[in-house]
Amino acid sequence: MEKELIINATSTGVDIALLENGRLTELHYQKTNNNFTVGDILVGKIRKMMPGLNAAFVDIGYRKDAFLHYTDLGPQLKSVIKWSNGVVNGSINTHKLDNFKFEDEIVKTGKVDQVLNKRWPVVVQILKEPISTKGPRLSCELTLPGRYMVLTPFNNVVSVSKKIGSNEERKRLQMLAESIRPKNFGMIVRTASEGKKVAELHEELTSLLAKWEEIYRQLKVVVPPSKLLSELDKPASVLRDLLSDSFSNIIVNDVDIYNDIKSYLQTISPQLAHIVQHHTSSKPIFDAHGITKQIKSSFGKTATMSSGAYVIIEKTEAMHVIDVNSGHKMATQDVDQTIYNVNLEAAEKLPGKSGCAILVD
Repeated sequence: MEKELIINATSTGVDIALLENGRLTELHYQKTNNNFTVGDILVGKIRKMMPGLNAAFVDIGYRKDAFLHYTDLGPQLKSVIKWSNGVVNGSINTHKLDNFKFEDEIVKTGKVDQVLNKRWPVVVQILKEPISTKGPRLSCELTLPGRYMVLTPFNNVVSVSKKIGSNEERKRLQMLAESIRPKNFGMIVRTASEGKKVAELHEELTSLLAKWEEIYRQLKVVVPPSKLLSELDKPASVLRDLLSDSFSNIIVNDVDIYNDIKSYLQTISPQLAHIVQHHTSSKPIFDAHGITKQIKSSFGKTATMSSGAYVIIEKTEAMHVIDVNSGHKMATQDVDQTIYNVNLEAAEKLPGKSGCAILVD
């Protein structure tokens, strides 16, 4: 499958479109000067406990307090708090967790006011960016993502992506990860690690541990609320998570982002640096690659398919209702075959979702 990444930089932000065989499959957006990005790690102050919601509101420096629900605290919350308090008060003087003793896990059915204290600083990671009048959503389960792996502090579990089809390769990567994993850090081995040697994995692990050390250093000196570690900007994070040898083009309309991506690819995948192109045409980049039309089709109520059939999508409180219509161009003498063809085409265009009712005319 041929993949392309089209990046449209504007005065207000960056739109990133992922195409698979020319079809729009993902659309990402990042505002210019967005100071709170998914993946950022911060130290905040608990502003208010909400027992009725089983959640807390946390001041992380945003104009609206962030939301931290009990289910997002993570089982190792007590260990995270013990470590962060120890770093702040000086009783812990290393970023390494080799000699750190875990606390008991919190129960899944507990209450937020039983495990959090307004006097404590709390180390959190942004799960969802702020939307409209709502602040960010937070988690206390910290992760440090890389291209080949995700490092998970206060954990001793190694898991390997199930998208790697070969059992032998998964076992090989499991053994490699176990051999280099630092004590009291877990690892999630990503699909991009398939076929990689231990030296490549170890190099990225060293980089991720350096980020953890930076969190430790910042936590020692900052006053909450403060940011401890910033996630990559959206284009770089999308590349880190999605890039593979199946990418044929990365096309950008901004020279600065073009240079940044070129430099980033030289670091993570030098063999793919040549696929980055700078769009210099006067025609808008999304128009030139047929993305604008696909966006209008995808976000409208009616979506027309190549055969002339079309679907109408209505959102209700309980579900999305999808009405599949054959259209005049699909009229044939074989009604059963017509309905079958329409269903196949609609199924390709509409990925399965829970809470959908599909009606076929």
